[in-house]
Amino acid sequence: MIQFLKEKRIFDKNKNPLVEFVRLESFGGIVLMFFTILAIGLTNSAFGESFLSYWKQYFGINFGDWELNKTLLHWVNDGLMAVFFFVVGLEIKRELLTGGLSSVKKASLPIFAAIGGMLVPALIYFGLNQTGSGTHGWGIPMATDIAFALGILLLLGKRIPTSLKLLLTSIAIVDDIGAVIVIALYYTSEIDWVYLLYGGGIYAVLWCLNLLKIRNIPVFLFLGVLLWFALLKSGVHATLAGILLAFTIPARANRNVFEFIRSNTILLKQLGTTLTKDKKSKEKNIQASITAITANCVEVISPLQRLEHLFHPWVAYLIVPLFAFSNAGVIVNGDLMSKAFDPISLGIILGLFIGKPLGIFLFSYLGVRMGIAQKSQKICWSQIIGIGFLGGIGFTMSFFVSQLAFSDSLILNQAKIAVLIASIMSGLIGFFILKLFGNQSTK
Repeated sequence: MIQFLKEKRIFDKNKNPLVEFVRLESFGGIVLMFFTILAIGLTNSAFGESFLSYWKQYFGINFGDWELNKTLLHWVNDGLMAVFFFVVGLEIKRELLTGGLSSVKKASLPIFAAIGGMLVPALIYFGLNQTGSGTHGWGIPMATDIAFALGILLLLGKRIPTSLKLLLTSIAIVDDIGAVIVIALYYTSEIDWVYLLYGGGIYAVLWCLNLLKIRNIPVFLFLGVLLWFALLKSGVHATLAGILLAFTIPARANRNVFEFIRSNTILLKQLGTTLTKDKKSKEKNIQASITAITANCVEVISPLQRLEHLFHPWVAYLIVPLFAFSNAGVIVNGDLMSKAFDPISLGIILGLFIGKPLGIFLFSYLGVRMGIAQKSQKICWSQIIGIGFLGGIGFTMSFFVSQLAFSDSLILNQAKIAVLIASIMSGLIGFFILKLFGNQSTK
């Protein structure tokens, strides 16, 4: 029995990377919910003014005459969120190479669904805000907070098939690609071409290292920090450095699987023979063999997988909750709530709550009906409507785009309130639809 349990634990660790991603994001979503509620509670308590002032404190790095001085809020939004986008980039690259987006057949349904889930909300918002102070906000309802969405699926437990969780994750990854393109092309301030040229040079060096099959992770990360600084100073949003760096990280390991098996087989045989030697030499040789086997295990895992495994828990359990904690602090009062039917608020609420599920369902249905996309037999259309509503949970990603879209604090607060209302409504409706139809499948 003990041996069986040991084998089971080993087997359980042999998971698809996308399944592991879903697991981390699901629990991360629960942590995210807690810190979002805590931030809103603190902001609207007696400590509200102190809480908001705390994030406005300046923190800088100085080297002689050179300094980089930002508020804590900016360090979170421009610095830590670059790490978030770095992990997003690693996930996108993995899925494009070996995962659910690696072939037309696998990627067709998530791509159709994600395009609908971005296009319809943006059109709804734009239709209500063609003029005025809200014109820049059309990217806000396009976003999906995958951690929150998967956190709700976690609450539904085994009622939800794994195939549906993977579909929602794949849709969110395509959604992230769209968000990156929108941020790069639309939400970029004035360009400093000198720093942008520096950034281009650093990026060229990163690709050269990749093409030369250099696998030194610290070198890539150091150049990534320089790329982040160059983009920060150039006017292009610095978080894009994370995505760009991720695409240059080698996806192939230093050692192939056959070399790994051959080398470790030899080492394990040597380890077996060492057990017959005297105690002193035996201990020394055992440690040497184990060290060599450990090194082989590292070498057979690609830098991309190693970095994703290293950073993803930090992003899910620290960086994204910290972003929510620092950005979700909105003052809920009568003045803001009275603007719930303002074009900006209405555009965000209708875009997320109506546009997301409508776009995801309609484009998925059209893709399948045209024979371009293929739906799993384990998933029914009611479930796709359910995850469509979960796609309307914008929260942190919509907050992030709101920061880029609006510089006026009053409009920004108004947008955040609208995101919160739409996300709560979407989450509740999505939860009840999936609770009702979670076990249903189609033939």
